[in-house]
Amino acid sequence: MTGYLSDYCKITTALDYVSDTADRDGATLDMQGFDGVLMIVKTAAIHNSATYKIKAQQGKLANATDMADLEGTLQTIAGDDDNEIYYIDLFQPQERYVRLVVDKDTTNACAESAVYVQYKARHEPVTQPAGVSGEQHLAPAEGTA
Repeated sequence: MTGYLSDYCKITTALDYVSDTADRDGATLDMQGFDGVLMIVKTAAIHNSATYKIKAQQGKLANATDMADLEGTLQTIAGDDDNEIYYIDLFQPQERYVRLVVDKDTTNACAESAVYVQYKARHEPVTQPAGVSGEQHLAPAEGTA
């Protein structure tokens, strides 16, 4: 067992950065093999008059046609909450698939991106998916990066 967090969690894009007025459904995430997921939303510019919310959903189908809101996960983001981070941490969701939803008022532009960090993997080390790159460094010395 190493001390690297990246050996024990899986990082996946939920939403690429977009500034728009339309509601957005995050990528459907398969929770098989993991107990929890941290959904992290990074806001950018939010119109001051915006009505902007995030929430989590779950479902049994991979095509997300049966997604239902998860009780208590709705968070309201204020119009002056530019450049902040919000998260929803789900542990042991009751169904296999989950996703993040960004609910906008369709009038005022808001910008955000989001990632999923699945944790408590049943099989370690975890292999990161395509599009996720990084490095691990054990007790690095000071010097040129």
